[in-house]
Amino acid sequence: MAIELPRVNLDEPRYDQSTYLNRAKHFLIVTNPLNAFATEEQLDRAARIVRDYRAGKPVPDVSSVDELWSAKYLYDSAFHPDTGEKMLLVGRMSAQVPMNMTITGCMMTFYKSTPAVIFWQWFNQSFNAVVNYTNRSGASPISQEQLLTSYCMATGGALVTALSLNRLVRNAPPLVGRLVPLAAVAAANCINIPLMRIQEIKNGVTLLDKDGNELGQSVRAAKEGISAVTFSRILMAMPGMVFTPVLMNTLEKRGFLRRFPWANAPIQTLFCGLCLTFATPLCCALFSQKASIHVDSIEEELRTKLRKERPEMDVVYYNKGL
Repeated sequence: MAIELPRVNLDEPRYDQSTYLNRAKHFLIVTNPLNAFATEEQLDRAARIVRDYRAGKPVPDVSSVDELWSAKYLYDSAFHPDTGEKMLLVGRMSAQVPMNMTITGCMMTFYKSTPAVIFWQWFNQSFNAVVNYTNRSGASPISQEQLLTSYCMATGGALVTALSLNRLVRNAPPLVGRLVPLAAVAAANCINIPLMRIQEIKNGVTLLDKDGNELGQSVRAAKEGISAVTFSRILMAMPGMVFTPVLMNTLEKRGFLRRFPWANAPIQTLFCGLCLTFATPLCCALFSQKASIHVDSIEEELRTKLRKERPEMDVVYYNKGL
């Protein structure tokens, strides 16, 4: 006999997102790299459970709310939230840590060689393009022209930054040279993210009241959200790309790398993975997904309209993005 589960809202995160701790807990589950190893059978089962529960159908193989949420998070890790289609493996949130640890480790291991710098910066931006395409909005899809423009400019920006800085720090201490990949990644993010969301910069992002009712479009809120996302993405890369060079510089000074040169790439890659495992969810949680902006800070026309129609309203909300 099937156990009747209590009704919960699967369209909202399980944990209250008004506190940083709960947001961090939410993203630790969402970005769990172990979800990347889920089998097709496990993913299809999770999708069936979520869809049946949403439709009000019985889910006989789920006996608790905890199991229901486990299925929901597994479903979210592999299926597009708008279209419901299964996403490319390398573009899923669960693949971010293993993919980024490999790319970042290689960028920092081979930072001295110009061909290697070109290859790994190109590879990194190609991966970012796949992630952006995989996680494109179902309501406002990224056009091929927009995706190509962002890809080319982000790749160019990263390469120019990395190659120029490598030339400038050629005679600087090794630790300074090891930090060049971070500058390249930061430059690419500052180009890539605004370009990928250029429609929001042009047309604004939808503002909502606390009950989810649409109030209008705001370019200022869009710019604020994009700035927050860019900042968190750069911050996300910093622990692995700052602490790893410090570690490797220490090992080099102590002669460890001279005795075990083969350990260079594995140590950098694994240490980056350790940093990213925690930096990814902790930095995603810095700003609430459902961001708020004071009515006084939005465009004058919309502000005047809201002051007239909703004088009691001081704060409005919008989807910041990730």
